[in-house]
Amino acid sequence: MYWVSPRHLAGDDNALAEQVGTTLTGLGWRMWPTSRNTLLYVSPDELCGAEWILAAYPFELGGLPVAWQLSARSDATSAMPAWNAYFTAGVPYEALADLLVAIDTREAPDVGSEGSEAVLNSLSARGWIRDVDRPRTTATDPGFSCSVSLEMLPPLIQDADPRPDLVGWQAWAEPVVSAPYLWCASFSASVPHELVAAFAASLASPAPVPRRTVPASAEGRLTVVRRS
Repeated sequence: MYWVSPRHLAGDDNALAEQVGTTLTGLGWRMWPTSRNTLLYVSPDELCGAEWILAAYPFELGGLPVAWQLSARSDATSAMPAWNAYFTAGVPYEALADLLVAIDTREAPDVGSEGSEAVLNSLSARGWIRDVDRPRTTATDPGFSCSVSLEMLPPLIQDADPRPDLVGWQAWAEPVVSAPYLWCASFSASVPHELVAAFAASLASPAPVPRRTVPASAEGRLTVVRRS
């Protein structure tokens, strides 16, 4: 086992389904398989859902298949989620687990009280750098290999707000410039900024994470802190 940093380049150790599933089970979310060969988890209050959808291969972000879809509703009987968030394979499972804990602890997961600055402040506190040209919407890690940015939504990102030209938080890791992405994440326009901030803060955490395997594209940019 290797303990490596930075977290945003550590990958998912080929254990994204298992690690996130363990987190959800620990939070008391119920799970059952669907006819589409996916695994659906629902929170105890039935307001939030998390679905492992890699087998269904619904669409791609940055050329990578989406693996997890998170959603929240204002009412358990609502047919349409208030917001959705999507994550490809390769995303560090610690960041996704911390986001799920933040979602689980909120009484109203579809309502936020903070502005977009909350996301950038969470990254700045971890030493990330605001983009010179877009300081109010974009921050990058000191190694310039990972970015979190408020952007126009990619195709197929679903949100309860039907207006066109909406923006939402996007995150991605690119260990080598112009090479394939390591992972991507997309938050629809109505995701509360506080929740995105929780994901961003965990993503930028300096704490090393345990891995048995590391992404080949990031090997030269990862530091092995210790072995166990």
